[in-house]
Order: sequence, then structure tokens, then C-alpha cells
Amino acid sequence: RDLDAGEMAAASISGDVRAIRIDLTDPATIAAAAAAIEQGDDRLDVLVNNAGINDPRDGAPGAVEPEAVRRIFETNFFGTLAVTQAMLPLLRKSPSARIINQSSDLGSLTRQGDPDWKYAFIKSLGYSASKAALNMLTVQLAAELREAGIAVNSTNPGATATDLNGHRGHQTVEQGATPAVQLALADEAAFSGAFVGVGKIDPW
Repeated sequence: RDLDAGEMAAASISGDVRAIRIDLTDPATIAAAAAAIEQGDDRLDVLVNNAGINDPRDGAPGAVEPEAVRRIFETNFFGTLAVTQAMLPLLRKSPSARIINQSSDLGSLTRQGDPDWKYAFIKSLGYSASKAALNMLTVQLAAELREAGIAVNSTNPGATATDLNGHRGHQTVEQGATPAVQLALADEAAFSGAFVGVGKIDPW
């Protein structure tokens, strides 16, 4: 969203890197980003849907403010869906495209249903439900794009220290990014429709 910050980040990376402004809640920037990629490269090989927010008003279902849940979904799910749809024509031009949706442990229905799970005490309906919805997008999109040869997977970075959680995670950003990077750099799209954690496949 902040082009100046994006350009600073791009300048710190070796190689041909450029920043493009995109705000998932602003359809005009999504369309402009797709147009800029098409003009510069004609195709897109890898789409990593990494944008995500939380809201301090998020909480347990009985007390959470519905507006907080809507705000979180607007970015974490609806915005991601809009970006993915906008980029699909460019991904279809790639010989081995893949889509990587950055999800979360908290989006796992299996783990949320286990009272002994180590994070069972976290009750954040908006964030957790938005990531569960993102996982559903992964499963359905993987099925839809299978014949097109486009692999679609969710990744689980684990508890990573970022601005999102006040840097309280025990992993570095580099460690949390490992599943997404491995999927992005794989020579072939070996599988699709999976929830990939750090060195393992995680349960939906």
C-alpha cells in the first residue's frame, strides 16, 4: 500500500526488482497492478497472497464486534479473491504457474476443534474465520485450475514475529516465509490443494 516503503524494500534486494502499489480494499489499484505486470512482463509465474490484517476489536464469537469481522474479511478474504481473479489471465500465460495463499494455524478447523491444541485459548473469530475461508478458496481454486496446470496451495508460516502480532512470534520472517518460498521456487508444481507448513503438510 505504501509505494515509498515498497521501493525501499525493492532497492534492498539484488536483481531486477520493482515495487507496485496495491491496496486490497481498493479495486482500482488491483486493476492497475495487473495492468502494470502485463505491460512489463506479459505473464505472471507466481502469485503469493500475503496481505493480511487483524483488528483490536476481534475476539470470541459471543462478544466480537461484527464490523471488526467484516473489516478483517475485506482484506484477508475478499481482497485476496479480487487480486487472484485479476491476476488469473496473467497466470494462465505461464507454463507452470502457482498461487500461494498465506494462511495460518488459526484457520485450521481441525486444530480449532481440538481443546488440547496449544493455541486453543486464542479466540479471534474474524481472523481465524478469514483464514479458514482462504483455505476454502485454496481447495476450490486448486480443483478449478487443475486442468490448466496451475498449482494452488495454502501455507502455514507458524508463529512468526511480524507487525501483525506485535512481533510476539517465536519465528523470524525468514523462517515463516520458508513454505511459501519453497513452493514459489520449486521446479515443478508437484502438488496442489494442500496446506503446507514448515517441513510438513498441515491439517485443514
